[in-house]
This record gives sequence, C-alpha cells and structure tokens, in this order.
Amino acid sequence: MAGLRIGIFGGTFDPPHLGHLILAEEARDQLRLERLLWVLTPDPPHKQGQAVSAVSPRLELVQAAIGDNPAFELSRVDLDRPGPHYALDTVLRLQKQFPGADLVYLIGGDSLHDLPTWHCPRELLAACAALGVMRRPEDRINLGRLEREIPGISAKLEWIDAPLLEISSHEIRRRVAEGRPFRYYLPEKVYHLILAGGLYHTEDPEGF
Repeated sequence: MAGLRIGIFGGTFDPPHLGHLILAEEARDQLRLERLLWVLTPDPPHKQGQAVSAVSPRLELVQAAIGDNPAFELSRVDLDRPGPHYALDTVLRLQKQFPGADLVYLIGGDSLHDLPTWHCPRELLAACAALGVMRRPEDRINLGRLEREIPGISAKLEWIDAPLLEISSHEIRRRVAEGRPFRYYLPEKVYHLILAGGLYHTEDPEGF
C-alpha cells in the first residue's frame, strides 16, 4: 500500500446525487487518487438532533450510485462501529486498513472554515497526508487564522476546482415529498431505487 493515494469522501449521502459524483470524480482526477473511498456516516456528529434516514436504504443507494466506477469503493469503516463518528477516528482506522497509504481527507470550503471546531483537528491533520478542499467561488477562507489555530495546515491543503452545482440532498428530499420532479438530479439507478422503495415520501421534508 506504500505510496498509494486514497481519498476519503464522507457523508450521509441521503440520497447520493450527481453533485456528489461530479465532486468525487474531480477530486480523484485533480488529486491523482488511485482509489476513492465513499464513507457512509450513520451517525454524523454535526447532525446530532437531526433525523437521518436509516442506514440500510442509504447504503443501497450509494452502492447503486458508484457501482460502475472501478476507482470508487464503499467503505464500511463507520458502519461497523458505534457512533458518533468523528473524522479522526475514521482516518485512524483506515490507516490500519491501508498501511503505508497516503490518505487524503476530502472536505468542502465551508468545513475547512469550521475545522478548528472539529473533534481534535490537530490530530486529524497529522493523521492525513493531505486535506483535499472542494472550494466554491463564494468560499471565504482565512488561511492566516487557520494556521494560527492549526499550525502546519497550509502545507497540507490541496485545492480542488469544483463546479458550482446547486444540487443538495435536502432539496431532492423536499422535491420527492412535494411530488415535484427530481429525476435528473440523480444517477438513474438511484432514482429508480427511490421510486421502488417509496423513499422520502414524507409530509414533513424538514424532518430529514
């Protein structure tokens, strides 16, 4: 595994949509990643108190979304342990699973801004070979402040030019619940699984 560059793409993926796939592929290409692990998070710390769909249907949706890309792989690293699931614990477990690999943790520009408030951010930075930042044009990132709070972070940042896509899982769930079109926000297989399973048909889309 030595020298292998592996990306870590975590999320609730509720559901996974075309925006996720485009960002993942851009990260794989721009950061020269041999593999990209999709880490489905069952119990995200930043969503405590919010309802998240059950793991089983989300797992099936992610598998359907990424199954035709040999560089993408579903990781069970957070599925097979109790939560809450902190990024540091995820990376440390993946270090043991892929000894010698360079692990690149993918985050958005908004998450980078908030990184000092994460669980053990300095230890997370030390555990990663790099942080791949999917930056949007509107992101405002104060690198000076980040460097003061997490020394050495600047040297580990690798930027990803991400297209501005106004697609979100929340919006898709709302559209399903309201009976509005949502077909072209999703991979075809994911779309048909949502229809077949009757997913997201709730009277309270804010509850997701």
